[in-house]
Amino acid sequence: MTTDDVTRPEAPDGAAPRQSPIRTFLVSGVGTALEYYDFAIYGLAAAVVFNTQFFPGDDPLLGTLYAFAAFGTGFVARPIGGMVIGHFGDRVGRRKMLILTLTVMGLTTFLIGCLPGYATLGWLAPALLVLLRLVQGFAAGGEWGGAALFGIEAAPRGKRGLWGSFTSMGVGLGGMLGAAVFAIVSAVFADSLTDWAWRLPFWIGGVLVLAGLMARLAMPQEEAIEVDKEAGLPIVRAFKHAPKTILLGIGVAYGYNTIAYVGSTFFLSYLTQHGYGSTFSLIMQLVHNGVLMTAAPFWAMLSDRAGRKKVMVAGAIAYTVFLFVFFPVIGLGSAVFAVFAFVFNGITMGLTQGPLPAFLGEQFPAKIRYTGISTVYQIGAALGGGTGAFVAAALLLASGGNAVVVSLYGGFAMLILALCVLGLRETAKATTEQVNEGVAGRSATVGHAQPA
Repeated sequence: MTTDDVTRPEAPDGAAPRQSPIRTFLVSGVGTALEYYDFAIYGLAAAVVFNTQFFPGDDPLLGTLYAFAAFGTGFVARPIGGMVIGHFGDRVGRRKMLILTLTVMGLTTFLIGCLPGYATLGWLAPALLVLLRLVQGFAAGGEWGGAALFGIEAAPRGKRGLWGSFTSMGVGLGGMLGAAVFAIVSAVFADSLTDWAWRLPFWIGGVLVLAGLMARLAMPQEEAIEVDKEAGLPIVRAFKHAPKTILLGIGVAYGYNTIAYVGSTFFLSYLTQHGYGSTFSLIMQLVHNGVLMTAAPFWAMLSDRAGRKKVMVAGAIAYTVFLFVFFPVIGLGSAVFAVFAFVFNGITMGLTQGPLPAFLGEQFPAKIRYTGISTVYQIGAALGGGTGAFVAAALLLASGGNAVVVSLYGGFAMLILALCVLGLRETAKATTEQVNEGVAGRSATVGHAQPA
């Protein structure tokens, strides 16, 4: 081993993986589910509660706009968290960072549930809410990439897409849990939801994180990592050796995160504003995330066979078409048609989400992979996810309620995703060694690292 070698829990092609599928899912999928449960319930609360609790005013839609703006502040800290936590993930190992991210996320979620509203603290209430969102975002910045890599690097031959999608399943599971808990609380405590009952999902989330911590504490201890300090910081090496990969990766993450948050947080607000009721809207989120959790691994498995790029570009086209159909269908006022709309929302979104972890992770060599995937994903998440619901609400407000502008906005995000996907390398058929060394695909120079 040279001083620049980094030990990773990867299984050589053709060899049995060191982790079982169930154990890998418990770490990368369930842990992420609990973390994204925390993120999901904030988005749900921002759509139905926080506009009155923390941002009161005469115009409910304007209050919702402010609530979405506060929701977006968490994304400001995500790129910083991705770079910092990714750096230490490449230097000291995945396990410690994954435990850290889950602990911080659970604590901040519990504290949000304890936070007094505007009526009690005045301007200090939204200020503290934004502060907790920043801390939450910092932790989330290092979560997704580390969890995705744990699945990818433990995958057997030909299944990196499928095992990487455990994280995508976790995102769907977390959103489903968040929607389920909020729906139950909304139904049982309908008269008290905006008073105090909205706090229950946050307190429950803080407790549930303990289950995820048990799975991550049981992760095997990683071997000591020897680092050549003269080689420079992982983030510097990533920008120096793979600038094109980073730029295009950010574009992919921007496109996906835009439609992910328009198709979840904004859709929920849109339903409530069109008379469907908050409980029904939350149930639709439950349907969407349940379908997404099933669709993501299916499309990821298809990407292992047909290629990541084909599946993701097809997903961009399919979701663009879906956006122009969704709003007119919801406008019919039919609960049955609304259910079908949210089923297709999960299916089409899964086309891009399923292969995404493996596709981005495979673009970087092992020595800078945690830094690379976290940096591109979280910058894209900040640009797209952090502004998606806010921009969609602002466009709807500016257009006098014409949802076509929202469809055009989502279609633009999908165009960016498709173009950036086409500009990156296809690595689905590459061996683990080729991916780790950064020589897989049509360009052997992007992110290249000499084999030990």
